[in-house]
Amino acid sequence: MGKKCIGVDIGGTTVKLGLFETDGTLLFKWEIPTRKEENGRYILEDVADSIRHVLIEKQIRMSDVVGAGMGVPGPVMPDGYVEVCVNLGWRAMNPARELSELLDGMQVVGGNDANVAALGEMWQGGGMGFTDIVMVTLGTGVGGGIIIDEKIVAGKHGLGGEIGHIHIRDDETEHCNCGGVGCVEQIGSATGIAREARRRLAASDKPSAMRQYGDAITAKDVLDEAKNGDEIACEVVDVVCRYLGQTLAMLAMTVDPQMFVIGGGVSKAGTFLTDQINRYYQYYTPISKNKGIVGLAKLGNDAGIYGAARMVLS
Repeated sequence: MGKKCIGVDIGGTTVKLGLFETDGTLLFKWEIPTRKEENGRYILEDVADSIRHVLIEKQIRMSDVVGAGMGVPGPVMPDGYVEVCVNLGWRAMNPARELSELLDGMQVVGGNDANVAALGEMWQGGGMGFTDIVMVTLGTGVGGGIIIDEKIVAGKHGLGGEIGHIHIRDDETEHCNCGGVGCVEQIGSATGIAREARRRLAASDKPSAMRQYGDAITAKDVLDEAKNGDEIACEVVDVVCRYLGQTLAMLAMTVDPQMFVIGGGVSKAGTFLTDQINRYYQYYTPISKNKGIVGLAKLGNDAGIYGAARMVLS
């Protein structure tokens, strides 16, 4: 029997887990609830119990597992130390070391969930075949991950890949969750797109199909109406893609990846979205035609478990 590895992706609601061959073949995936009570003290015990249970069920010995990788929602220092994971209630701990102890000393490696998802997309997803990618995740917020030479670049303080909090928009007045103003997340996230639509509708008397949704409008509504040719929806998508194109241009001049992989719920709009981002990205990088391409993520919600498993093989 060949060696196996395990990927763990700890989210605020569920923990996703995957059992893999070391060549990236997913053998089995499952989920358990994230128990956040008492500052998340049960999460790692639950993960360890669940891994043991599945290994017994699949008749796999602990010694046949090379290790487990774990993505967590917060900055992770190179030694695995986590200062804070707000959504889990964790503070000042080393979850990788703790999980290793709970699994009888199995090798466990930790990383930020967005960085880990980027590694997964490089390994078996939209960036497969490349060694250097930047992933931009457009979801409720904007996340990111930088992979150079097949390795996560987290930086000395765990801030590498915090793409959503690059300042991009000078005329923004509201504050971002990070405390900043004019962050990429405030315009490029699902939340930001919906807010931009509400602002534009309020500032104009033009008829728009978007008005039917009222304040409950979502990013999907905006993108769907833009695909249908709605004038205000198209204006919103244009401004969103302009700022995202600018962001990719900055990143291209900084890390020069082979590919930008666009993921997250907003990316379900497909090439309608990425073509417009790419148009602005090209406009803002006239210095060279020879640069990273823009494409879509392919692993969806499984990117985290793939990337986590890949971390233990590095």
